[in-house]
Amino acid sequence: MEGWSFNFFEVMEAMVKEVEQVFTEIARDLGERMDAFVDASEEMVEQMQITFETEIEPRLNEFIDPILEAYLGFEIIVEETAQPVTHTVEPFLNDHPACVGCRHYHGQVYGGTMLVCGMHPYGWEGEKCPDWESVWKEDHSS
Repeated sequence: MEGWSFNFFEVMEAMVKEVEQVFTEIARDLGERMDAFVDASEEMVEQMQITFETEIEPRLNEFIDPILEAYLGFEIIVEETAQPVTHTVEPFLNDHPACVGCRHYHGQVYGGTMLVCGMHPYGWEGEKCPDWESVWKEDHSS
């Protein structure tokens, strides 16, 4: 009977070695295939990047650049046109009529005292201020 159990363990050991060898070969084969897949993926990504940079990006820029230029040009025109409205504080006509439309007008209150402008902190008392300058930009291109 001892011979039978010894043969059984030999057969089991041989079978374990065979299974181990099969799994080792499968792991090696999968490793080689994964390496090949990674290499092919890297080549494909590199080729896609080259194609994008040489063919797609210039055409995309040809399409988008004029749109951006038009948009930015339009934005600048709107900003210049709206500047007197958006960047000034309009004085009350009754309080400081000589300051209406002047680029120096400030009109903010500090510590309970209003600073009318840098030239005349309490405002100009007459009808026409000698330092008055228009908030509208003058067009010198004509």
